[in-house]
Amino acid sequence: MLRTRFAPSPTGPLHLGHAYSAILAHDMARAAGGEFLLRMEDTDLDRCRPEWEAQIVTDLTWLGLSWDGPIHRQSDKIAAYNARLEPLADRGLLYPCACTRADIRAALSAPQEGVAFNVYPGTCRNRPISDRKPADALRLNLAAALDALPTLPSFTETGPTHAGTHRIDRAKALAQIGDVVLSRKGEDIVAYFLASAFDDADQGITHVIRGEDLFDFTPVQVILQSLLALPTPTYHHHALIRDDQGKRLAKRDDARAIAKYRAEGATPQDIRRLTGL
Repeated sequence: MLRTRFAPSPTGPLHLGHAYSAILAHDMARAAGGEFLLRMEDTDLDRCRPEWEAQIVTDLTWLGLSWDGPIHRQSDKIAAYNARLEPLADRGLLYPCACTRADIRAALSAPQEGVAFNVYPGTCRNRPISDRKPADALRLNLAAALDALPTLPSFTETGPTHAGTHRIDRAKALAQIGDVVLSRKGEDIVAYFLASAFDDADQGITHVIRGEDLFDFTPVQVILQSLLALPTPTYHHHALIRDDQGKRLAKRDDARAIAKYRAEGATPQDIRRLTGL
């Protein structure tokens, strides 16, 4: 069964770009007789708010979208995500990192367009896992992880810009991704791409529909899926909805918020038309 999901972070209002992604994933699932799930990627406990989640639900319902099953909240599973990292630690693929809190928190956040991985210089790479302190982050030793895989993994992309099969390139991954932070147990936070990889597998997501700004972050998820023996879904990175200056819409762009369109008398069909659907 084809199963998609819409996975917003409840840190602000939904805008036209969110509506496009949600409608696309919803319509793809319904057209195939499949399922559409709603997930709240709310691991950033400092910025996520219940009132924003409530607004998201209101907006999606107004757009005429329905989802199968209850809303899934990542904040309910942070301890479980951390526990599932232990096998990687036992295999010597993780190491503790005591670098600055600000740098680590930034590395754990959901990526933004034009922001690449901040490739870690390896300051703490030689620390054994036995040296782990309560406030340490856990980093993936990417070189060791790639060496541990019998073959380099690949993924299928069906989006308009990157359609095709993409095999992970070892040299490119080391140069452009590096030793990513996966969690910081002392603050009960986990990386966006780690929680997403676990949830896509646990929820049986067959097709990940999301903006093309996340395409460059797909290889690290695929590597983690291979390391943890998780299935790799088909990815579809769609074009972004942009303003008149070509800038990607963001949550701070309240002028494009779905709630404002609704308050001004727009209909759900108007939103579909504005997003090209």
